[in-house]
Amino acid sequence: MNSTYDYAVIRVVPKVERAEFLNAGVIVFCSARNSLEAAVEVDERRLRALDPAIDVDAIRAHLSVIPAICAGGEESGPIGRFSQSERFDWLTAPRSTIIQTSPVHTGLCADPESVLEHLMNTLVRVPGTDGR
Repeated sequence: MNSTYDYAVIRVVPKVERAEFLNAGVIVFCSARNSLEAAVEVDERRLRALDPAIDVDAIRAHLSVIPAICAGGEESGPIGRFSQSERFDWLTAPRSTIIQTSPVHTGLCADPESVLEHLMNTLVRVPGTDGR
């Protein structure tokens, strides 16, 4: 049986004033399946095309927090104690920083994990590569 899910694309915006971004991950929330997951990947070559001086290690560190917040628990800090719905809303709230998310989109799925992989392949990874 299919369930509805919400997702947002995680974007790296190296120079906010230029409004250029690189898709670097996806957050998928399916309340009916009790699932909140994120995957992130940084394509350093494509990121440096937008900003040759960007601190890629800092970007990776900031992005790594997102899957941890999705997992919840004490290891993910105070936000990790929120409900899944609250964590998803917090992660997808509009921001004007170097890490942003797209508007939230909705779909139907039988398996949120396969949706996450499909969205990564479709929206983040360069076709014909493994994206890393």
